[in-house]
This record gives sequence, C-alpha cells and structure tokens, in this order.
Amino acid sequence: MIKLIIRQPGAADSAVQLAPGAYLIGSSRECHIRLERPEISGRHAQFIVREQELTVMDLGSSNGTEIKNGPSLYPHEPYDIPNGTRLKLGRVEIEVQIPRPAPPTPSPSSSVPATPEHLTPTKEAVPVLKISGVDAKMRPILQEIKKHAHKELLARLNLKKLALSGISHQELAEQAATMIREILSQLTIQLPDPKLLEVLERELIQEAVGLGPLEYLIERDDITEIMVNGPDRVYVERDGVLYRTDTAFADSNQVLSAIERIVSPLGRRIDESSPMVDARLPDGSRVNAIIPPLSLVGPTITIRKFSRKALQADDLVRFGSISPEIVQFLAVCVAVRKNILISGGTGSGKTTLLNILSGFLPNRERIVTIEDAAELQLQQEHLVRLESRPPNVEGRGAITIRDLVRNALRMRPDRIVVGECRGGEALDMLQAMNTGHDGSLTTIHANSPRDALARLETLVLMAGFDLPLRAIREQVASAIHIVVQISRERDGSRKLVNVSEITKMEGDVITMQDLFVFRQTGWDAENRIVGVFEPTGAIPTFMEEIQRAKLNLDISIFRRKNGGGTHA
Repeated sequence: MIKLIIRQPGAADSAVQLAPGAYLIGSSRECHIRLERPEISGRHAQFIVREQELTVMDLGSSNGTEIKNGPSLYPHEPYDIPNGTRLKLGRVEIEVQIPRPAPPTPSPSSSVPATPEHLTPTKEAVPVLKISGVDAKMRPILQEIKKHAHKELLARLNLKKLALSGISHQELAEQAATMIREILSQLTIQLPDPKLLEVLERELIQEAVGLGPLEYLIERDDITEIMVNGPDRVYVERDGVLYRTDTAFADSNQVLSAIERIVSPLGRRIDESSPMVDARLPDGSRVNAIIPPLSLVGPTITIRKFSRKALQADDLVRFGSISPEIVQFLAVCVAVRKNILISGGTGSGKTTLLNILSGFLPNRERIVTIEDAAELQLQQEHLVRLESRPPNVEGRGAITIRDLVRNALRMRPDRIVVGECRGGEALDMLQAMNTGHDGSLTTIHANSPRDALARLETLVLMAGFDLPLRAIREQVASAIHIVVQISRERDGSRKLVNVSEITKMEGDVITMQDLFVFRQTGWDAENRIVGVFEPTGAIPTFMEEIQRAKLNLDISIFRRKNGGGTHA
C-alpha cells in the first residue's frame, strides 16, 4: 500500500494509506480524499495507485497541481510520481511514501545450500493483448468515470424495467446510447485523447445492454478462450498462448449483469443460493460462471468459444494435430460401429474431435446427442438433441445426464453421443454400448488411455451399485473398442498422442494395444513442438470385420516405417 502524508496550514499532519485503485482528491463530498479548503477545487486531482506505483493527474483545477520545487502538472495528463515526492495542491502539501519490497532474507550457508540459478523460479509477465487500445495508466481513470456514469444512467433510466416491458433490444440500446452520450457530455474530467471518449461511450453502451468487454472478444475469431477474473482482469487465449487484455468492466455489478444476460434466456439463474451455472452463447460457445461467496476475486466467467466455421478433419491435419492415416482409420471405426472413447485434459480439444468424428456418422441413422450444455454441431438429418436441466428455485426438477441416457434407450437410437461422461451415467452408457447401440461416442477427462479406463471404473461405481471390480472391467472391455488420447502440449498446440485398441481381459486386467502414437522430435524456429505420428506395427483385431464391410482401408498404414511416420 502507498502512504500519503497530508500537511495543511493550521492542522496536524494526517496519514492515508491507499490500496491499488483510483482516488479523487478535492473539496466536494464525492471525493475519496476530501480537502475542505477554498483553494482546492471540487474535483482537484486523481491518484491512480498500482502495486508500488503512483500516477497523478490534475483534473483542470483552478490552482493547479505541482511538484514542490519542481514543475506544475499539465491538466488531464497522467504523471508517474516517484517515492519521496512532495506534491502541492494550493497550500496543501502531500508527501508520497512508496514502500520498497523487502529483500529476501538470506538463509544461513551452513543449513540450506543456495538454490542453483537454473532452478530459481522466475515470474514471467503475462503479455498484454491490445483490444480497446486504452493505455494501462488511463484504464483506472476510465474505470472511475464508468462507475459514476453507470450510477447516473441507473438513476435516469430503468433498464430492467424497459427490458421487461417488451421493448426490442435495438430500441433499448438506442435509448441507453442517447442517455450515455448526454451523461458523458456533462463530464467534469477531460480526457487527454478524444478517442478515449469514443472507447468509453462504446464500453458503457456494451455494459448497459450487452456483455460489456466480452463483446470485443466474442467478435474475434482468433480468440479461443475468454476468462474474466473479477471486473479488472480479463484474460484470453489466442493461438494457445495466454494474454491479459487491456479491457475491463466498470465494477462487479456489471460482470453480474453480463452473466444474467447470458443465462436468463436459457431459463437458468445465478445468485447466492445458486452461485454456479453452466450455459452457452447463441453460437454454441460454452460458458461457466461462478460468483461470490464461492469466488473470492469477484464474479468469474469462463467462455470456451466455438469457431464460427465448424472445424473439419482436414483442418486438424493442417494444424498438425492429427495425421491423414489416423483420420482415415477413425472414420472406418465409426463406419463399422466401433464404440470410441475420447480422452484428454481440460481444453485439449475433446469436443472438437468428437464433433469431427460425429461427422462420419451415416445420415440415414437415428442419432441422439446428450449434453450438459448443448455444444455439439452435428449436421445429420435424423438427429435428436437432449440437454440436461439444473434444479429450479425450490431445488426440484433437475434432469441429469444419467436420466437422459436412460430415456434415450427408449427413443430407438442407432447411435448415442454423450458429450462427456462424468458421473453415474457411465454405467448406463456402457450398458447401452453392450446392448445393441454399437458405434456410440463419448469423452472423458483423463491423462492417458490407461487412466481413462481407471476413471471409467470410478464413474461406474458412482452409479451407486456395489459391483465387483472384475464385473465392471468386463463391461468396459466389452463396450469400449477404441480409446483416443489427445493432449494440449506446452506450446499450446493440441495433438492426438495415442490411438489404442482394447483387446481383451487377461485375469482381472484389461489389455490394450497402441495402434498409433505421437513422438516428439524437437522444436522448430518458432518454438513449436515438432514430431511424427507413428504406427506401432500392431494390427486392429477387427481388421477382418473392416474387410467384410468392404471399406477401403490399406493395412499398410499400420506398418512401422523406417523413416518414421507422418510429420507434424
């Protein structure tokens, strides 16, 4: 925290400690630091506090702001103030004390050896992605203006009442925009760059009737993930790299408003009694929100964006995520009705791959998809989409994935596609695969094909039946034919790292064989992973079945090559 020593004529010195934020100094009641003196303007200056940094901007005061024994500050321009500086506002003197970070305490050389330099942890700064074009020094000032403008807008225009009255979104936006322009025209704080006023107006309109800064980010096709950690910290993922953006919400209430605008059309709610929600945007992007008291940083939003154009298998080949031979093999597996389990970590691309494999399903078959939040983009004609439902305000009426899987069995499905197995529905899914619904697809969170089977066993036990472990493993070995493992690599790229076949049971152990693996060979000039997709030499046990189905699959794709496999 930064400490200010305030000295006024005829009064004892006073001390103020400021946490990071924006503070108004002046004689009016709205100021955070109030100096009731005739030479102090109502809104005299603004202090912007960051970690061990202080920026001061004079707000066009009548008597100015100056550095003692130094220059006067130009109005409406931010100045970085070093430690020990004495500012003069009329006859008031403010001494700035910025604490220095405490040096690390050296440990005795006799007790613990010094950490080698190459093992010392380093804090690498998160790169900033320019979205709004607002300088970091000016963002706290804009935030302060936005807070006042929002209060004034709510006092003049009841947006919720207008929305409930049936007014169209366009009319609501026009009324809000007119009122916001009127409020901004009455600003007492002048911005140094006229373009900032345009940015401020656009952000205020977006927050009043839309999703605030999220509007910027959702429009960009190169952004794949949006993460809001409270009002002031908005992060994105682009090309597998995490960035902090220069956008921000006015305050936590505006983040809550954005969440409500996302979940309300879906019949879902978020409040203190139900502080977590899963939802989706109109384009199918997945949304998760969690608010205080569970979130200690303020309302948090995570959006996994969907590409406006559905990715195809050729796109994954072009990205180096998969090889043409593996695509060909998986397409044949779908055609011969093999049950496929896609395994991977969070954000590794499981749903993307599930979408692509679903594209190989025949158009003439009846397909039932089951999801928590509908995001699969199947194009088949005979398609039934089911989505789970959370409990209502009274805590009743919840429809789980397991309920939908059991109901789907009565809907005469040829194929069942479950977005993700994460609970007791795993047992019903395995039974469906073992009772005439071959060719089904699902995903699971796991780090390897063997871990995926272990996790599947755990999920089956969550169904509440006391089944012997061997019986569960027999169900798994009989139901699942192919496990596809995908991984998000250190460079942010997604790679299919294993295609494994479940062969049989030997004693109490499920046996598997790898058909294809990804082997990393190094890094390229742009610091991206380079490797090859290699066949292991193992032949699928159902090769004869493929030949009987008259499907064109060259057995040579499984043979080991001296020069390696397909490069990625």
